[in-house]
Amino acid sequence: MSADKAGPDKLSLVLFSGAYDKVHYALAMAAAALASNRMATLFFTMGATRALLAADAGGPGWRDLHPTEDGLAPQVADADLTAKGIGGFEELLAACVALGATVMVCETGLRALGLELSALRSDVPVMPGGLVSFLADASADGAVVFI
Repeated sequence: MSADKAGPDKLSLVLFSGAYDKVHYALAMAAAALASNRMATLFFTMGATRALLAADAGGPGWRDLHPTEDGLAPQVADADLTAKGIGGFEELLAACVALGATVMVCETGLRALGLELSALRSDVPVMPGGLVSFLADASADGAVVFI
């Protein structure tokens, strides 16, 4: 880590929770890390994997995440945040991709949910992997956060 940059050189986030607000905040954390010239990896597993599902007639897969801690449905929570000038789910995910985040999806999480890679969004470069892949991607001078 350089002397002029406080904090970890890389942020590695394990997105386990399937709750909209937790996945949204993980995207915000990754975008902030990337914007401050730190690398970021988003490792989606279990319930959070649904955030990467391709759109269907009802909209993007993240709309099927669990409600927020306050009980708001994902689309209501997202509209509320954007109305307050806070980046919405799509904006944050696009920013993470544009800024070079590594997006991984846990193969075990996919199997546990009965999903195939083909069910995921095509606009997000997703790397399949497991815990060993995630740990190999993490930095010795970085931070690993479980959400």
